Amino acid sequence: MMQHGQASPIAIEPKPRHVAFVHDWLNGMRGGEKVLEAMLDVLPDADIYTLLLERDKISPAIAARPITTSFVQRLPLARRIYRYYLPLFPRAVERFDLRGYDLVVSTSHCVAKGARAPDGLHISYIHTPARYLYAFQQEYFGSSPAKRAAMAVFGPHLKRWDLRTLGHVDHFIANSRNVADRIRRYYNRDAAVICPPVDTDFFTPDDGPPADFFLIVSALVPYKRIELAIEAVNRLRLPLVIVGRGPMRAALERLAGPTVSFRGWLSDDEVLSLLRRCRALVFPGEEDFGIVPVEAMACGRPVIAYGRGGALETVVPGETGLFFTEQTVDSLTGALECLGSAAFDPAACRRRAEAFSRERFQREFAGLVSSWVAQYSLDSRV
Repeated sequence: MMQHGQASPIAIEPKPRHVAFVHDWLNGMRGGEKVLEAMLDVLPDADIYTLLLERDKISPAIAARPITTSFVQRLPLARRIYRYYLPLFPRAVERFDLRGYDLVVSTSHCVAKGARAPDGLHISYIHTPARYLYAFQQEYFGSSPAKRAAMAVFGPHLKRWDLRTLGHVDHFIANSRNVADRIRRYYNRDAAVICPPVDTDFFTPDDGPPADFFLIVSALVPYKRIELAIEAVNRLRLPLVIVGRGPMRAALERLAGPTVSFRGWLSDDEVLSLLRRCRALVFPGEEDFGIVPVEAMACGRPVIAYGRGGALETVVPGETGLFFTEQTVDSLTGALECLGSAAFDPAACRRRAEAFSRERFQREFAGLVSSWVAQYSLDSRV
């Protein structure tokens, strides 16, 4: 089994001489950082540019690379309140000096795609066009009047910048068909689709029977809609374990009944143990792709998901999980009740997850990049 940080046997041909990755920020190991880590295995000599870095919160494979940060890193209290500097992010990413790189790969859900690659090919892997600029404002900001007022002021400028920098990108890759549709709708550009990698060598089933609890593994932010799950299990008096941290924790704890427990941040091994033992993973938000449901299926466990967004591309209803069709407590309650009479084959869940393996991601990524690099080199000689 290949360990993280070990160079992948899959290589880019022809091999670019100087490669840079541009990533929005590096202060945790979420889905986007796992994508970056898998890409670095394919392009192991690349440099990294990012707005903000907390080296102690990222994997050794990423932390070992040369990393250049922006002026955002030096702003007051940046680690705690970096999101409040959002209006400065476009300027910060455009100030990265990427001269001399013949390949730049941005991995973007915010501003990374706006980086300039003056001397080479720019490929942008899009987790989503910025959710708060084109849709999902209510889901992203919740009921915060201050945040909504700030976006009313800065949002139009940020959106104009986002659209103006489309010319910086030669090729787009989307993390799902769902996001490819958004890229076509908002940017009027086509995108190849490569779904994010899931570490199916790490997330594996065990032989034990499931325990009697439901599980959420998520950032505690408004658009994840975790309050729906809490209200549903309060109503049904079902046990729910919530793993994750975020600004909504205090409000969610006030909403939670006695059957809900909050575990905060846990290690990968602790999350693995919970995924293996849970009755089902609950996934109440609309995600761009959603890696955690695939990790749950890799452990042989079914998923109860809101039937929109990326979950439609991963969960097979009736085979690896159930969908609820409306983002309401009643609809989720109905799905939780239906699970009691449904039987799911752990082997079927596992087979579905294997379609999203790390090796598959790296093979598809290397193939696309190789073809685009070869074409770019050919065009440059003409």
